[in-house]
Amino acid sequence: MYAISLGDDGAELRPLEPWHAEEFLNHLDRGREFINRFVPFGEQATDVAGARELLQRYADGRAADNRSLHGIWLDGTLVGGVLVLNFDADRGTCEVGCWLEPAGTGRGLVTRAMRVLIDWAVEERGIHRVEWIAAAGNQASLNVARRLGMTRDGVQRQSYLHHGVRHDMEIWSVLAPEWRAARDDR
Repeated sequence: MYAISLGDDGAELRPLEPWHAEEFLNHLDRGREFINRFVPFGEQATDVAGARELLQRYADGRAADNRSLHGIWLDGTLVGGVLVLNFDADRGTCEVGCWLEPAGTGRGLVTRAMRVLIDWAVEERGIHRVEWIAAAGNQASLNVARRLGMTRDGVQRQSYLHHGVRHDMEIWSVLAPEWRAARDDR
């Protein structure tokens, strides 16, 4: 459908769809412990059927225009992805997020992929406010929000229970005019 180059290192952003279930499961199995430190993304996808079900939920959400998944492939191997949640074109708001297996970290893949995704949300879909919500202990995720030029709006103290631990959740955002100005300066 599409493959967008993310640079000269063989990284690409592509759709992540139900027919990728086996590849997606293999990816989750390689990085499950790392991926699930702060969020339960993919925790229930422990077999091909479960992986297909998760991907189908997002495909249905894309059809309903309220969420989507986009995979990041590095040299032909799925290593992570970016996603849109709570997409509301009428209100002009959405939330974005990411996940990576260890083999994809430290390369700027999420930042590069997220720039493509936010450009699309702002320029193609008219989104005014893009949010990033991450556990306060997830420094890698918070660093991406900073690199994207987002502003820390606040902290919801101990608002998210994950693996028996209550996490503070930081809310970051960028507004369309800020995004455009920062992009023009790059």
